[in-house]
Amino acid sequence: MPAERPSCFPGMWRVLLLWVCVCICLPAQAQAALVVSREDALTQETEEAAGTRSREKRSKNSANVEVNSVRVACTVATRFAHTVMTSRAQNKANSSQEVFFEVELPKTAFITNFSMEIDGKVYVGEVKEKEKAKKQYEKAVSSGQTAGLVKASGRKMEKFSVSVSIAASSNVTFILTYEELLQRKLGQYEILTRVNIEQPVQDFEILADIYELQGITFVEATATFLTNELLPLLKKTITETKAHISFSPTVEQQKCSGCDGTIIKGDFIVKYDVKREKSLGEVQVVNGYFVHFFSPPDLAKVPKNVVFVIDRSGSMQGKKIAQTREAMTAILKDLHKEDHFAIILFDDEIVSWKDFLTKATEENVSEAIRYVSRLTEEGSTDINAAVLRAVKMLKTERKNEKLPARSADMIILLTDGMPNHGVSNTKTIEENVETAIGGRMSLFCLGFGNDVAYSFLDVMSKQNKGVARRIFEGSDAVVQLKGFYEEVSSPLLLEVKLRYPDSKVDFLTKNNHSQLFDGSEIVVAGRLNDNDMNNFVVEVHAQGPEEDFQVQEKASVANWQTMYPDKEYIFGDFTERLWAYLTIQQLLETSDISTQQDKDNMTAKALDMSLRYNFVTPLTSMVVTKPETEDGADSSFVADKLTEEQRQAAERHGGFSASPAARSPASGSPSRMLQASLSRSHGGKSRGSSGYSDGFVVNGQLIAKKRFLLNGKSNTYFGRFGITHQKLDVRLDVSTQDISVFHNGKQVTLQWSDTASLKETDLDLRLTNNCNLTVTFRHSVKFMIIRHTKVWKRRHDQQDYLGFYTLDSHHLSASVHGLLGQFYHGVPFEMADFHQGELENLDAIMYVKGQTLNVTRHWQKDFSKDVQNGETIPCWFVGSDGTGLIDGTASDYIVSDLFQTV
Repeated sequence: MPAERPSCFPGMWRVLLLWVCVCICLPAQAQAALVVSREDALTQETEEAAGTRSREKRSKNSANVEVNSVRVACTVATRFAHTVMTSRAQNKANSSQEVFFEVELPKTAFITNFSMEIDGKVYVGEVKEKEKAKKQYEKAVSSGQTAGLVKASGRKMEKFSVSVSIAASSNVTFILTYEELLQRKLGQYEILTRVNIEQPVQDFEILADIYELQGITFVEATATFLTNELLPLLKKTITETKAHISFSPTVEQQKCSGCDGTIIKGDFIVKYDVKREKSLGEVQVVNGYFVHFFSPPDLAKVPKNVVFVIDRSGSMQGKKIAQTREAMTAILKDLHKEDHFAIILFDDEIVSWKDFLTKATEENVSEAIRYVSRLTEEGSTDINAAVLRAVKMLKTERKNEKLPARSADMIILLTDGMPNHGVSNTKTIEENVETAIGGRMSLFCLGFGNDVAYSFLDVMSKQNKGVARRIFEGSDAVVQLKGFYEEVSSPLLLEVKLRYPDSKVDFLTKNNHSQLFDGSEIVVAGRLNDNDMNNFVVEVHAQGPEEDFQVQEKASVANWQTMYPDKEYIFGDFTERLWAYLTIQQLLETSDISTQQDKDNMTAKALDMSLRYNFVTPLTSMVVTKPETEDGADSSFVADKLTEEQRQAAERHGGFSASPAARSPASGSPSRMLQASLSRSHGGKSRGSSGYSDGFVVNGQLIAKKRFLLNGKSNTYFGRFGITHQKLDVRLDVSTQDISVFHNGKQVTLQWSDTASLKETDLDLRLTNNCNLTVTFRHSVKFMIIRHTKVWKRRHDQQDYLGFYTLDSHHLSASVHGLLGQFYHGVPFEMADFHQGELENLDAIMYVKGQTLNVTRHWQKDFSKDVQNGETIPCWFVGSDGTGLIDGTASDYIVSDLFQTV
């Protein structure tokens, strides 16, 4: 193995340029006949017949377990939402069956309860300190169980899933409860329920009940799956202070015309707002706890002075820079004429549109739009110098009295990567920026994509009276950028201070806020020392656009029992739970920017409250003990709450792929093959082969560049893949010349120039004429193989090679291994000491697996989204054949046969 071949470590976890074998735990499935359809008339059987048999098979399986009831009931009392999801199922088979319960909930919610009732016996999840639940988690992982029941699902949701084996003719009822404080954004609250019904359900119902004593101004309800036929089933009943929404289609109405499943798949959304007639806002009291909602009506906007700091480094190339140009054009058009603005572009150089802030006249805005329309990407990333330039510009303008006295100073930073030029240590940058700003302006950070150092941006924003937001890569990135800007573009009040009688309240949540934006709301909650509200005076002080805002009034509190006599406070002491929810959220947020001692104290308090109120937070876990299986196996599962950093890591994992153009840790010999069997020895530690017979194994054969360099070094590429799924009796032999599929004693050979599809119950293979092969194993992994062609312009040499990309790997077991597989469930690591290396590359130190590794950032092509051109992404390279990063040594992964499995 030549030492010069570096391994690649994604920045961070986006692409790992090594090879992989994975093991997938699958339920036993009957095999259907292989069906092939091809546009050039290569057929063994019609696709229609295959579809019929597939539907018959699924119908047969679904008949064994019948889900007869799905109910989602959300109750909102003064913006605090309490949602209960209930599902009942029956095993109609004459043997035990595995029953699955999978729901999605908002990422801002805390799970408060989960229970299963099986034949009259109830199993309840228990919230424990995360460290105390860790042993059960590790035990579940080591036994090959899916231990993490909660995972990221899209931008706004988290997926909770659990399964249980129930006896023949038995019933099971799943109940999941979660709570959240609805946030007002752009003048409305939103209740989001995601539903995904695989088969029609006898009793299906979505309910939402909203109770707002302040009065309701509007209620809108819709769903992404609504058709003209379903629309009349969406019913609303609205009074001054109550709203009831229901949606309950029959079995026939749920059915999908022309398909097996249902049309009830998508988002059910309720939006509403409340009346705002008092400048003081609304105060509610229930059983010794109060909550104050402050968002006065009819306030004039405070002028703003905003410096846009835009990353134009090389990693922004392609779609990102185009979307930034489009978003900035729209944002500039939305500036108010009283505003002042400036534009700073940065890579390794800092370039200002003008060296001062300019008033947002029509002429200046048009000139700025022309400027950003020419925005191009190049160079590295100097965040420190760019932000400090913006701070200096605002300070200078303020000192020279060029800005309105009563106006808001803000910086909006948009970046997609790590600082890798100038000052690159993130802690140093945080200190520099906080010192420079000194509390005199707000910093808002937008992190573009999932390679961005979001935790760094988040801390920097919190330290400087701002917030950070992730911008997800996608066709709607422009909408996301504009949406965030709209949230912060219209400040109404600055330095808002809310005061309550010291003798009457304690344990207040945050009551000093840097700004109140149009369409938002400030919420303060606390505990009352007594129930005497006769002299409960509320004071609010803030800076307005022309004069100070001041209000001092005696709080007027409505009587819940009088307004809703039959509701028993709707769902208990909701004001106390709202206070606890808000307190925990704010403690966790503030701890990120506190000293270690303060952080420890805040964490301890948040943990105590999480346990007391049975909230699943980042500090706690819910332990679910399931009934013992027939073999008496341990079945304790653990559900965790994801942090934003964990969500980001999960997204990187979901985009896991292998780049064929990678410099492999194997030699350039075409006869070398890389393998990652679970039973192979790694670093002297034997990997057990438990569950291996159900496994999915991938071996890759390396080929060298056609012409070797004079120094004997040569890049290597993947020229052939051997893919085996023993449980499904499938074998694929994929080379740069053709594709051979072996299944149940049959063989089909396809050419890359073909357009073809092969279908059966457990296998779906599609080949398109752009050399793109997509393979899906039912209840299993989905992957894509692309045949690429590289041409060296000077010599006109052509090299065909293959790339392998996993598209869906959520069924991978905890014991998955291999050069790639060992990283599929994530490995904790930290980065430090960023500095300029040779050839202007960024060097850094990586701490991983107890090792300290020197790494270098390079750029690679990821073809998983753009098959033709690929996307250039940053990647950390580890030298010495990946020593210290991979388990064992690179030679442990060499095999002599393409289809070797042990």
